[in-house]
Amino acid sequence: KRTGSQGGRPFINSKNVFKVLIRKDSIRNVTNILNVNTNVTKDVILFKYENPKYFKYLNLFGITQFGFWLYLCNFSYTSLRDVPVTNENSKKLAWWRRINLGENKYRNTIAIFCALIGYLMLAGSWFYTLKSVRYLVLRKGGNAVSFVTYTPYGQNRIMDVPLNKVSAAESRHNAKVHLPIKVQGKYLHYMLDMKGEFTNKQLFDATAGLRRKFS
Repeated sequence: KRTGSQGGRPFINSKNVFKVLIRKDSIRNVTNILNVNTNVTKDVILFKYENPKYFKYLNLFGITQFGFWLYLCNFSYTSLRDVPVTNENSKKLAWWRRINLGENKYRNTIAIFCALIGYLMLAGSWFYTLKSVRYLVLRKGGNAVSFVTYTPYGQNRIMDVPLNKVSAAESRHNAKVHLPIKVQGKYLHYMLDMKGEFTNKQLFDATAGLRRKFS
């Protein structure tokens, strides 16, 4: 903490000034949120992210990977032969050549591993798609929001949720890539891509953009 004076003026601690500015900015934001009328007379779009081509290619990639890894699973299970390495030649071979991949424990492990990767690739692309918000709509009256999400097959999926069951993981100003939103009773967060457009920023901050504690 700096004290004293220079030329009749006291030293100014820049850290304290910065804290004061942040505090004033936070108070101003809270005041703005409290002044927003959330009792809307019609449905209002709070956020939109139009990128159907990306999710089309993402799910095509997931399906392709699923087929590829299932093919490897079938190939490894049906084509690997149980050919034991003779003791006479085993010492002259490299360690990896001494492994009999056709032995049941290796063959089954490889097949299961390939199948798991295929299912994980497909499930990952589907989960990400289903949790990606295309539109976030504040319903008439301001007591509920509609999550319009993408689906693996291109259609929209709509879910109406009471506003008191929605909680933003962080503020819109702090989010860099995605803004996660938690819906009470639902597994994983719904994701708002920050490349999208917040069509009514103040109304979003005063409704779906708030962080709530679920009882």
